[in-house]
Amino acid sequence: MFNTIIEGITIGLCTSIPVGPIAILIIQRTLQKGRLHGFFSGLGAASSDTFYALLALIGLSVVLSFIEENKLIIQIAGSSIMMLFGIYIFFQNPAKNIEKSKTEKSSYWQDYLTSFLLTLSNPLMIFLYIGLFAQYNFISSESHFMEIVIGICSVFAGAGLWWFLITLLASIFRKRFNIRGLWILNKATGMLIFVIALVALIGSISGISLTI
Repeated sequence: MFNTIIEGITIGLCTSIPVGPIAILIIQRTLQKGRLHGFFSGLGAASSDTFYALLALIGLSVVLSFIEENKLIIQIAGSSIMMLFGIYIFFQNPAKNIEKSKTEKSSYWQDYLTSFLLTLSNPLMIFLYIGLFAQYNFISSESHFMEIVIGICSVFAGAGLWWFLITLLASIFRKRFNIRGLWILNKATGMLIFVIALVALIGSISGISLTI
């Protein structure tokens, strides 16, 4: 059981560490709106990753075959969504966002939901989990229900731990940003997300396997 927990946390960390558009978004929200907003966004991403981990663990052949057969469409759709979101962030007004975060008490859950849905737009993550599960021999056919539950919770804990650390580090530097700094951050974040998604889109169309 202890090995399952350690392996689950390791897998959660491995899938969260790569710097992509979601990581950039979470850092941007932490710097602009505060650590809790960034952390809730991270939990949304962790929840989405855990959902795909669960699908990979169950090994639903229908889901796997659907994703495999529609891989190109899914990649194009996911990249397009990210490009649009990058444009949206680029044109955001940081001063208005700060004012909204002070008045909208439910914005933590809005951050969680948007991050969850954006991460969910990349279902090819399921194949990454399948590879990691095979590498670590994570959960076997002989595992009992409680071990599976603990394993999935450990994956979520590993991903959540990573976003906790990232938002902690980002919040340390948050006081150094004024409105102009946040405005520049918005532009840079929007452009980075757009470019990363565009590269993924071009890679998908040209037949190169890339994930956002």
